[in-house]
Amino acid sequence: MFKLASILIICFLIISCKDRSTNGSEELPAVPGFISAVDISRFPDIQTSGAAFTDRNGNPGNVLEMLKDHGVNTIRLKLWVTPETEASSFEEVKDFSEELKALGFNIWLTVHYSDTWADPGKQLLPSRWEGIGFESLKDSVYAYTSKVITQLDPDYIQIGNEVNAGFLHPFGDISKNSEQFIELLETGISAVRDHSSKTHIMIHYAGIEHSGWFFDQVQSLDYDIIGISYYPIWHGKSLTNLESTMRNLSTQFDKDIVIAETAYPFTLNWNDNTHNIVGLDEQLILPDYPASPDGQQRFIRDIGSLINSLDRGIGMCYWGAELIAWKGTQATDGSPWENQALFDFSNRALPVLNQFHFE
Repeated sequence: MFKLASILIICFLIISCKDRSTNGSEELPAVPGFISAVDISRFPDIQTSGAAFTDRNGNPGNVLEMLKDHGVNTIRLKLWVTPETEASSFEEVKDFSEELKALGFNIWLTVHYSDTWADPGKQLLPSRWEGIGFESLKDSVYAYTSKVITQLDPDYIQIGNEVNAGFLHPFGDISKNSEQFIELLETGISAVRDHSSKTHIMIHYAGIEHSGWFFDQVQSLDYDIIGISYYPIWHGKSLTNLESTMRNLSTQFDKDIVIAETAYPFTLNWNDNTHNIVGLDEQLILPDYPASPDGQQRFIRDIGSLINSLDRGIGMCYWGAELIAWKGTQATDGSPWENQALFDFSNRALPVLNQFHFE
């Protein structure tokens, strides 16, 4: 009897270790259905400007209530370490996330580990961490991430934003210091695991080209979700290629997968004097998805269907949902995204909002 019990215990331990090594998240709660998310990181600033929004019928409406009523269940917010203004600062994100949680939204944080935008072309050290050595940087990453987890308590967290080239350069430059890049990711992940049994960890890559190579580099790490950015202007115009790449990534690396960022224009016109990022037909997927309210709606409908077709596709996030021309029509430092927001140039909800009730 004792021998049998010992064998059973050993088998249990082996299975437990195996599960942890392949998934890394057996203690986490399951993702509560499809993640229907929008990134509205600038909304506190836009709200302060006094911009008024309306529903499809032109009736005054509360943006957060409209999003919730249309199926959005998760809000994604970017977080900067020491930004020049309060925008995306720790305190702003804390206050806003508490408001969002009270309304029933899940919180998805994209932690840039920078004072400003971090993306494949720019991964700058925060000013407070300049001049320190690598070991001190790891200590700082651990302490900062621990603070984020314990005080903000997100449901999902990205360790870095679009980390194709690494993050926290020059230390975490994947092309020059790949081992340090992995160590820094591992440090952030450890801080999450040490302080939360509920937060799902995501690693976020922009695009699909070379994504298999990238996720092969990080396969030793204990994370839960593969995040992919997909914008036709930068990442190709084939949804078939997008689908096959996501399916292959999910299968090869045994991970749930999401589109962490996407968007599409409802027009190529401008509503302020700030240069728009998307403004040409050649940047669109034509003729299937013209720059029109209907084309925008069909694009998001088909992206949602694509993700739902994947065995482990668990959600998507629309980036810049709130980025109307909130600084006025003459602003040259306003929104480069107002033609891709979820509200038109009169700040009225667009038909695309009807596509966020994903099953």
